[in-house]
Amino acid sequence: MGESILSTEPRAVRRYTTCGELRRQHIGRTVTLKGWVHRRRDHGRLIFLDLRDRYGITQVVANPAHSSAAHEVAEHVRAEYVLAVTGQVVARPEGTVNPALSTGEIEVLADQIEILNPAKTPPFPIAEETDVDESLRLEYRYLDLRRARLQRNLLLRHQVVRFIRQYLEERDFVEIETPMLIKSTPEGARDYVVPSRVFPGHFYALPQSPQQLKQLLMVAGFDRYYQIARCMRDEDLRADRQPEFTQIDLEMSFVDVEDVLELIEGLYTEMFERFASKPLQAKPFPRLTYEEAMRRYGSDKPDLRFGLEIHDVSSVFQNTSFGVFRSVLAEGGVIRGFAVPGFADATRSQLDQLTEIARSFGARGLVWLALQQDSGHLTARSPIAKFLNQGELDALAHCLQAGPGDLVLLVADAEGTAATILGRLRLHVGRERKLIDESVHAFCWVIDPPLFEWNEEEQRWEAMHHPFTSPRDEDLPLLDSDPSKVRAKAYDLVADGFELGTGSIRIHRREVQNKIFSIMGYDDTEIERRFGHLLRAFEYGAPPHGGMAPGLDRTIMILAGESSLREVIAFPKNQRAQDLMLGAPSPLDERQLRELHLRVVYPDGEATPSRA
Repeated sequence: MGESILSTEPRAVRRYTTCGELRRQHIGRTVTLKGWVHRRRDHGRLIFLDLRDRYGITQVVANPAHSSAAHEVAEHVRAEYVLAVTGQVVARPEGTVNPALSTGEIEVLADQIEILNPAKTPPFPIAEETDVDESLRLEYRYLDLRRARLQRNLLLRHQVVRFIRQYLEERDFVEIETPMLIKSTPEGARDYVVPSRVFPGHFYALPQSPQQLKQLLMVAGFDRYYQIARCMRDEDLRADRQPEFTQIDLEMSFVDVEDVLELIEGLYTEMFERFASKPLQAKPFPRLTYEEAMRRYGSDKPDLRFGLEIHDVSSVFQNTSFGVFRSVLAEGGVIRGFAVPGFADATRSQLDQLTEIARSFGARGLVWLALQQDSGHLTARSPIAKFLNQGELDALAHCLQAGPGDLVLLVADAEGTAATILGRLRLHVGRERKLIDESVHAFCWVIDPPLFEWNEEEQRWEAMHHPFTSPRDEDLPLLDSDPSKVRAKAYDLVADGFELGTGSIRIHRREVQNKIFSIMGYDDTEIERRFGHLLRAFEYGAPPHGGMAPGLDRTIMILAGESSLREVIAFPKNQRAQDLMLGAPSPLDERQLRELHLRVVYPDGEATPSRA
């Protein structure tokens, strides 16, 4: 409820009544409302104005028999004009009560109407939730933000942030701000960089996350840190990614994996039970190892709101006469697939389309079998039916828990490739067949991922998460013998098929951190240049520590039921990282470039500081 002179508690900030607070008990009072004209309806002698602010809508009546001056002004008012209205709260006539509005039992009979600011006709409707081209919405974002949907989303964001702060502070966390101008240590996505005017040729980086800074806060003795942290990454965009985003950043000392998972799971359980419109599918959250998630769902962010679990059926085809399967198995590959319940009646056109989709995901082909029953025996309509004997068909159905009426989809390829293809195909089929249970939120943890992944282009090991992640204790000897088998003390929080956040227990000993950097191909000089500040800190008594950084934007997106981050951020960028409202990015003028000691070289090779 908004603050106003009608509030029972003394609040001296607002000297008018909001458009969402008047009720039947206020009948007879004289009030002043200020807001935007949501709708205007001229009924001849009577003019009705729906006045709107972020608290709600109140109907105002301009009656010439009551106030000719107010009625005269109302004749000139149009949608989105900003008004101040003074009048008496009266009951709506019988039969005109609007139960859809919290103020629907009353209206304000206008004594005086003042136009505080007129408005041009908006480029799209504000009062109705109609489809509007996103580029137009982003260009006029200040108008888009007046619409009810975005107002709800941003108010939800505010409430969730307030809840997060309270939850963490009740558990002894301290909010500490970290700098926005830091050193570039490009071990992850590309940095946004800021040139230094004072130090020519030198640059700051905008933080991709406060990772090293929060670790240094642990060295400093702030054993429970958090921050609603602004972060920037120069990476390709999509619906659930923005160049600047917000993390629920936190770090704790003297903890291990279980401590962090318990804290975050408690935070998200209470948050979603308070703010979500749908229940949680399971509590506590299921835990899957990275290997298990990839094997069963073909993804490290599995959507558990539907089945279609992937199975390895390689053993079924050990003696197959089907040449494609035989050659893939001989090369060390696998045959994996899943069954789609009740889809054996798929048309050839639908099956061809699935095959093309699988190819677009990287598959060399897709094998399908429509299972049927004939004289008590399982049969299959399939291009490979003639290569299958009854034993193989029965064993395949058993492995996939499939039966007559189901469609089987199989991919034969290298293990990692097959997993990724089937994971994407599983999601596609789940959406197309409407198998996803949209009535729940399904969380899970994905734990114990590999510490390293191999960069084929650069022929070196890279950190799968980041290079400060601790190996599992039992895998430390493998750092010397087989880095590919080293598992990380890391964990991802997944909800409804989205990765909400990644965290890990960090390395806190210099010798282990040096070893990781060495495996990644850095020599001693490079290690000192990039990370010397952190490694020196480890020599002064760094405690064991770990943490996590769930994405706030993605969290709010899921809570609000949106499919794009842009719907829960006040001033987002478009998919080309452009701010269409401000016109950013934009060129600098010649004077600014000279001050920053910069020269712009364009793709055609021309160099000029003033070219637009």
